Amino acid sequence: MTPIKALLVTIAVLIGIILAQTAGYLARAGGSQMPAVLSRAGIAFAGTVTLTLLIMTSLGAL
Repeated sequence: MTPIKALLVTIAVLIGIILAQTAGYLARAGGSQMPAVLSRAGIAFAGTVTLTLLIMTSLGAL
């Protein structure tokens, strides 16, 4: 793996972390219990990283 590809994967993971934190905060602010908050944050993280890597791959960056 080249350094550029590693950097792009790291960026995708960081974007996923930011959106997972946002989803968790919004779920908690909406009154959800902690297991539901963690579930929503985990789903947001997985979906975001998957979609970001898919887009980067389809554009030829990875």
